[in-house]
Amino acid sequence: MSDPLKDYWDKRDFNQTPEPVGETQASTKKPVFVIQKHDARNLHYDLRLEHGGVLKSWAVPKGPSMDPMVKRLAVPTEDHPMGYLDFEGVIPKGNYGAGTVIVWDIGLYRNLKGDDADLGRNLDEGHATIWLEGAKLRGGFALIRTKRGGKRPQWLFFKMKDEQALPGSEILTERPNSVKTGRSLKEVEEQEEPADIEGFQ
Repeated sequence: MSDPLKDYWDKRDFNQTPEPVGETQASTKKPVFVIQKHDARNLHYDLRLEHGGVLKSWAVPKGPSMDPMVKRLAVPTEDHPMGYLDFEGVIPKGNYGAGTVIVWDIGLYRNLKGDDADLGRNLDEGHATIWLEGAKLRGGFALIRTKRGGKRPQWLFFKMKDEQALPGSEILTERPNSVKTGRSLKEVEEQEEPADIEGFQ
């Protein structure tokens, strides 16, 4: 059985990038998620869900929304190690994914269609619904596969209609900075010393 992190390792030179090497880890009792804001060739957001000891990952070009009417394209990327949960920094030019990364949101999640072990089956079937308990994103969200196969399968990521929904909200512009340190992308790029926000774990 191949290591789920092989693609991650093959794409990176860890003598040049500050990204964590990482390894597959035992799943935690309460699975976690992170959304990283990534200013690479194009600004986008990376959704990562803990499952099977790694972070299952999707690039969301236009970022998440708390408005149920807004559906976002999500493109699967390689699994990332658990150490990526709190990665914030600058990937140097010439490296895969070169650009600045901040932890835009982080928290716990639960699978609404079974337990954590069922998430893999849900994703294989192309339809997952999860409940997020983040600093910014809260409530039910859906991941629906719309295009199967090929090099770039496509999904939709969107907020479900519930009491946590915020129709018409613009959370990306209202809350643009890191939940880990409060820094903007520019501040991280300029390598200002981080000062972790009190109470962040």
